[in-house]
Amino acid sequence: MEMNSDNAIAALGALAQEHRLALFRLLVQAGEDGLAAGAIAAALAIPNSSLSFHLAQLGRAGLIRQERRHRSLIYRADYGAMNALVSYLMENCCAGAGCGGDSACVPAPDQVKEMA
Repeated sequence: MEMNSDNAIAALGALAQEHRLALFRLLVQAGEDGLAAGAIAAALAIPNSSLSFHLAQLGRAGLIRQERRHRSLIYRADYGAMNALVSYLMENCCAGAGCGGDSACVPAPDQVKEMA
């Protein structure tokens, strides 16, 4: 997924809800094997009708993928989309100078003063 401001807004909007954020984090934790809808509903104690709505929202935002496996629908996080979103959010980190290779973005002391 190519990340631009429209895609980032859609992804962040989809994640800006308690159940969807928990659902997405659960799928990230599940890894490439993903989880069946029933397992997700049980793990999060969400009724199936609500779960369907939340899964659809995350799917429209491009954050999850579904696959039919026999009689079950398996859901998994789209790691490419997740990484693209994080990269998009951090692309101007440290004034575009990079952060020394670690994933933490720590602005230079003079930037902190400017933000105050």
